[in-house]
Amino acid sequence: MAFESLSEKLSSAFKKLRGKGRLTEADIKEAMREVRLALLEADVSYKVVKDFVKNVSERAVGQDVLDSLTPAQMVIKIVNEELCALMGSENVKLNISSQSPSVVMLVGLQGAGKTTNGAKLAGLMKKSGKRPLLVACDVYRPAAIKQLETVGAQLDIPVFQMGSANPVDIAKAGIEHAKKHGNDIVFLDTAGRLHIDEALMEELKNIKAVANPAEILLVLDAMTGQDAVNAASAFDEALGIDGIMLTKLDGDARGGAALSVRAVTGKPIKFVGLGEKLDNIEPFHPERMASRILGMGDVLTLIEKAEQSFDEKKAQKMAERLKQNKFTLTDYLEQMEQLKSMGSLKDIAGMLPGIDSKMLQGANFDEKAFSRMEAIIKSMTVYERENPEVLNSSRKRRIAAGSGTTVVEINRLLKQHDMMRTMTKQMMGKKGKRMMGMPGLPGMGRMPFKF
Repeated sequence: MAFESLSEKLSSAFKKLRGKGRLTEADIKEAMREVRLALLEADVSYKVVKDFVKNVSERAVGQDVLDSLTPAQMVIKIVNEELCALMGSENVKLNISSQSPSVVMLVGLQGAGKTTNGAKLAGLMKKSGKRPLLVACDVYRPAAIKQLETVGAQLDIPVFQMGSANPVDIAKAGIEHAKKHGNDIVFLDTAGRLHIDEALMEELKNIKAVANPAEILLVLDAMTGQDAVNAASAFDEALGIDGIMLTKLDGDARGGAALSVRAVTGKPIKFVGLGEKLDNIEPFHPERMASRILGMGDVLTLIEKAEQSFDEKKAQKMAERLKQNKFTLTDYLEQMEQLKSMGSLKDIAGMLPGIDSKMLQGANFDEKAFSRMEAIIKSMTVYERENPEVLNSSRKRRIAAGSGTTVVEINRLLKQHDMMRTMTKQMMGKKGKRMMGMPGLPGMGRMPFKF
């Protein structure tokens, strides 16, 4: 994940401060030297680093900090606030025109993930109630149109294409098609190049002239570091971009682009791509990203992911069953499926406060644990799921053979389920509170990841 190395180095710098009862200017100067090196190693622009360290230092040597009973916490608070300011302070939404259809023009260099991530964004808009249309304006890259049609079909979003016609004509016709078919937002997937050239920019300017986009969104590959920032400056100068989408933040990107691009271009990062799946896209929240970088977790994003996977009807049904003191293996399976839909265990654990990058690196994440548990439960009869106490040795051997697991794993699952059932019974008994089906980690005794 991006920022792991930066998070580790910043944590090390702040750990030294925490060991001191009072801070001197020399202590802060030493800490800021380490912060400066950490940011430069993360490929943050030198000028951005210089200004950032200057701002933090000026605030950190103030009397309120030096005289504070918890000066290290005050310094971390200042760094957190300055990181937020560096990345834009708050989430900036996509520009949507009052006239339908609203046009979003996707631009960027080849290889940044423009086609796939543009489709992801269209999928996100569809979830919010929009009726998107994808328009294939990249007629140069082999299979670009086919790729757009494939991801469009997976997301059930229509794709407009005219083969190898003039991209300007395609954009114009695509918008007219949207008007006739009731699509209220159009995403123009324009062509990229391996590097910025005059022909590319001229074509994009012509598309902009006929499409009159409400948003020109630049798609940047976070893995390219400072090259991404240079590309952002060039596209902004030529087209006047409105926002940025950073892709591949789930990889081993050092994160410098995310910390530099807003300061250098003045344009907000609006979305981030965090994986290969078509739902791996999030609005960019600077304050949440700053919290992740400083190892403070990201509880708000975790809650939002939980809400997206939350099925209200199933939750109400679960609440009624818990009232009756029932928590079967079928219920347990539903809990696992909801948790699974929230993303990988490593990503979920990384959003918890107090879990830093070192702990994540040392953790043993068994991502296949869910699949094995699922296979075991689905190999049972309905009666066995509802009444796990009937599972004797012969039944367990049959289930193990059917699920490709062992009797030991079945016994472990039953023990975990029993612990969860006991826990829910205790929670139901406290002040009459209801549990509303919020997914819990399977196996409170033995987690699918171990630190």
